[in-house]
Amino acid sequence: MSVSAREWVWEHSSSRGTARLVLLSIADRVADDNCVAWASVASLVERTNASRTAVRDALVALDKSGELKTLQRLEGPQRTTVYRLPRAAAWLAKVAAARREDPEAYVEPPADSDPVPELDEEAHKELRRYGIWPKKGTESDPSRRNPTGAESDPSRRNPTGAESGPSRRIPTPRRAGIRPQQGTESDPQNRREPKVNRKGSSSGAAVTSATDWQVDPASHTWARQHGHLDRLGEEGLRAADAKWRAHRAGHAPRAAAAWAADWRAWIAREHAPARPSLYAVPGGGSAPAGGMTRSEAHTAALLAALNEPTPTGTE
Repeated sequence: MSVSAREWVWEHSSSRGTARLVLLSIADRVADDNCVAWASVASLVERTNASRTAVRDALVALDKSGELKTLQRLEGPQRTTVYRLPRAAAWLAKVAAARREDPEAYVEPPADSDPVPELDEEAHKELRRYGIWPKKGTESDPSRRNPTGAESDPSRRNPTGAESGPSRRIPTPRRAGIRPQQGTESDPQNRREPKVNRKGSSSGAAVTSATDWQVDPASHTWARQHGHLDRLGEEGLRAADAKWRAHRAGHAPRAAAAWAADWRAWIAREHAPARPSLYAVPGGGSAPAGGMTRSEAHTAALLAALNEPTPTGTE
């Protein structure tokens, strides 16, 4: 799901500079369509390579823009701050609702009026799997040590017969955090690189090279819906695809979803190809001479530049 959140940032966020890097870093840790993730200022400083002051200013700017909200009632591992991308959550809910009725339906671009899904009790239960809990003292704060509410294990009583104190929990390791079930393609990035970018990944997701990856129907539909196919044309899209594969040839294998997101970001930034006259030759018109093929017209142009006679078909 972090792929979808990152794609929203790439395609629809108005953030710039350090604020955009901060938003991408948080989106990279999103685990599900609630678009909730935890992050510390220190980790954001490390990821963005920006100063602490710049990161804090970026967080304030993102909050004012409405693209990032701090969830004051929740906290992550080591009491880290929990954030939500509300507009990304609204966009994903809008897409999901449209695709339930028609998988190929065109989805209107996101708007500020799109409703943001509420974080209900089921969403809060799901977030606990990723190390995000209500802060102590809130009404929705269940016991972290005994969430089922069952009585303590009698075997833990002390010799006098009185119940011992609360059982000790193994503290959350530093830098551990949101971790969906192993093997899902939505495994969030809680380390320096996502699992799909590390050799020997144990995530279970099939990985492939950029050369072997094929453009999936969803990516082709995305290019058509967002106007990139009309902007680049079929030939321009193929040329952009070839350029992307050449630049990614040396990259480590990744999951298909990761390549799809990277490919879409590349296509979105690709400029439409220039369309010069292919038939212009020195001293001639814009159309090839009568009886000449396009290839022969190009050859004639090269020979004319070298002052060489043009070969004829009679030789």
